[in-house]
Amino acid sequence: MLVSVTGGTGFVGSHSVAAFVRAGHRVRLLVREPSGVDRALAPFGLGRDAVEIVVGDVVDDGAVGRAVRGADAVLHAASVYSFDSRRHASMRRTNERGTEVVLEAARKAGTGPIIHVSSVAALFPARGRVVREDTPVGRPRETYMATKAAAEAVARRHQAEGAPVVITYPPALLGPHDPGLGDQTARVRNVLRGLMPLWPLGGLPLGDVRDTATLHAGLLTSPGNDLNRYFGPGHYLTTRQYVRVLREVTGRRLPTVFLPARAMVPVGLLAGLAQRAWPWHIPAEYGALYICACATRIDENADMHGIVPRPVVETVGDTVRWLRERGHLSARQAGTAGEDLSPVTAP
Repeated sequence: MLVSVTGGTGFVGSHSVAAFVRAGHRVRLLVREPSGVDRALAPFGLGRDAVEIVVGDVVDDGAVGRAVRGADAVLHAASVYSFDSRRHASMRRTNERGTEVVLEAARKAGTGPIIHVSSVAALFPARGRVVREDTPVGRPRETYMATKAAAEAVARRHQAEGAPVVITYPPALLGPHDPGLGDQTARVRNVLRGLMPLWPLGGLPLGDVRDTATLHAGLLTSPGNDLNRYFGPGHYLTTRQYVRVLREVTGRRLPTVFLPARAMVPVGLLAGLAQRAWPWHIPAEYGALYICACATRIDENADMHGIVPRPVVETVGDTVRWLRERGHLSARQAGTAGEDLSPVTAP
């Protein structure tokens, strides 16, 4: 099977590409910078010669058309995931417009399945106490979440029209080999560097990128619940539990003060305004505070394609070990998790 992939040099995309290749599929990547392919795939023992490459952007109709032509399936994983207010324009461009272009081109090319990587954040804030496959698209008041909700609406429209679109909802993801050191991985680093002594109460769904990649590989050959919507394997953690896991894997005390999330939201708004003029990243992000305030548990019967999520301690431990291995954390900051210097495995 030939699988066309957008976002293949990102965190979810690179792990998914590796899972596809391990399953014996051929992969074609749509990338803006071919130089990023080697960096993203090297941890999996893959190089540029392991994939086909089409150079272009997800909002370029011509490039997208070339990327999906002749493909048996498409994974649309291209997305800007950030709560950094400086990236609002790129989020709207890639997350919203990119989804419109890619899904339309894939339908015209007759490919199927067309896997759209959404996010549980697209369903927040939810009306009920849990989210499930039929939960309505959310109307969040935060740019990243709003752009994912807009992309989700596009994907559901294609589903309603009978297109073979399959939607996945990854939780917040951690794990090794994050090519761009995304928001979740950077947050772990910042906590262990002592940059986040204040945390909002609330919670978030958390999963392992390797489990989501396994989900995507399985969906290539066996999609098929009634709605064609699947949740990425994961667990719901309160922020207290999240910090407790970091303490467990590092053996560090990590003194932390927890405050009501809604009380901290104004601080995040002010930090977002300041961030537009301040050149260094401010870790007090409105989006991260907002999602902790409105995140909802995933229904325990939600369809995860039969995948059992790996333990959170394993996921967080491998993330910290990888950060130490790559030089993003010192030995003291990584604590006991950094004492095992054997390379972190990708699968």
